[in-house]
Amino acid sequence: MSVKLRMTRIGRRHRPFFRINAVESRTPRDGKVLEKLGHYDPIEKDKSKQLVLNLERIKYWLDKGAIPSDTVSQILLRQGIKHKYAEEKAARRGRARALARAKGKLFTKAERIAAEKAAKAIEDKAKAEAKAEAKAQAEAKAKAEADEKLLSEAKAKEEKARAEAKEKAEEKAKAKEEAPQAVEEKAEVKTKLEEEVPEVVEEKVAAQAEPKTEEAKVETKTEPVEVKKKVAEKQVKKAEKKAKVKPKAEEKEEVVKEAKAKAKTKTKVKAEAKPEAKEKKEPKKKPVRKKKTDKGDEN
Repeated sequence: MSVKLRMTRIGRRHRPFFRINAVESRTPRDGKVLEKLGHYDPIEKDKSKQLVLNLERIKYWLDKGAIPSDTVSQILLRQGIKHKYAEEKAARRGRARALARAKGKLFTKAERIAAEKAAKAIEDKAKAEAKAEAKAQAEAKAKAEADEKLLSEAKAKEEKARAEAKEKAEEKAKAKEEAPQAVEEKAEVKTKLEEEVPEVVEEKVAAQAEPKTEEAKVETKTEPVEVKKKVAEKQVKKAEKKAKVKPKAEEKEEVVKEAKAKAKTKTKVKAEAKPEAKEKKEPKKKPVRKKKTDKGDEN
């Protein structure tokens, strides 16, 4: 029969209390106790009362071959009681640790936690470095794209300025070429207007010389020759100003329009100059009809 030294929990909830007993190895937790060897109260504040042991009886059972549990073994070692089972366990643990380190494995939980923390720190550092490198590459790329964009915009502006300067030079050259033709056309228009003015004056004079009828009085609206000349000069000046700005095709169209307008005014003046005789017709008297009378009335 083997005997074990183990702890049995006694006490209510949230108030633990343990007894250290000598028990047969095959008895259940709450089975028969061979001997009570002490007690352990973890809530007791006084350390002298926290752990109470019967050292003599404990040594007796250890000499008889009783095997203490891991918790009881730690308590005994703290109290300075050494036994062969603790030494054997320490030797086994040392051999297992040496084998684990030889294979490159971790032995204790603390070592595993420390190794996990170190691996996590290395991983975080690698991620941070990769992130910083990616950020630097993105910034460099964005800067290069911005510089390239600025260069392309500057080139486009230069090309645009050159094209505008070229167009302006071409327009100036074209205007210089078209200037003599425009002057000739203006001179022709001016001569035509000067030729038309005397004709209009002659027609007005002829219209004034015609005899006036008694039945209709005609008022002739004629303007003096000097006024007509001034008007013609103003029209010529306006045509010159327009010719400076507008191209050749538009100048020709305006000249044609002005000629048509002058022709219309000419016909209008002729129509006003001719006397319009309106005969005033007297209203016709209706014949008076005699009423028919009977013969008897006549007699």
